[in-house]
Amino acid sequence: MSERRALFLGRFQPYHQGHHQMIKKIAAQVDELIIAVGSAQWSHTPRDPFTAGERIMMITRALAELPLTKYVLPVEDIERNSLYVAHIRTLTPPFSLVYSNNPLVTRLFAEAQIPVQALPFVERERFWGTNIRQLMIAGDDQWRRYVPPVVAQLIDQIDGIARLQQIHQTDHLERKS
Repeated sequence: MSERRALFLGRFQPYHQGHHQMIKKIAAQVDELIIAVGSAQWSHTPRDPFTAGERIMMITRALAELPLTKYVLPVEDIERNSLYVAHIRTLTPPFSLVYSNNPLVTRLFAEAQIPVQALPFVERERFWGTNIRQLMIAGDDQWRRYVPPVVAQLIDQIDGIARLQQIHQTDHLERKS
């Protein structure tokens, strides 16, 4: 019997309940899952506050109880979309299916003859990285409801809220009209 191994890509800034629910659904359909932590080269910015290593820890801890073989790997962006699939293939174990809701990712893998399956978003308005980061910047503890408890603990351990609040500040003067 051959193993069914799939790829799931994301930035995971931070890993949240939407990702978690999607991965649980994927786990019911595959034997092994590769979780590619995209934009791995970025950290310490308002859009990408967490390092690839921190995001890998978030995912690994959140999925520890899931009975599935998992590979959580960092993937840096490249500036040539036509080479993206080959880039991913050099960094991951072989896979036969991709799960993605991203239109560009869907297109690139489809052009490479790799099946892509979309999954319905889970409460997208709430479980959305931008929304969660905005709550963190505002000092609103509601963000904790939107991430697995082990992720909230890790963000606390790395002083992630203070980091995000500080890097969100600017040293530029605003012009008066």
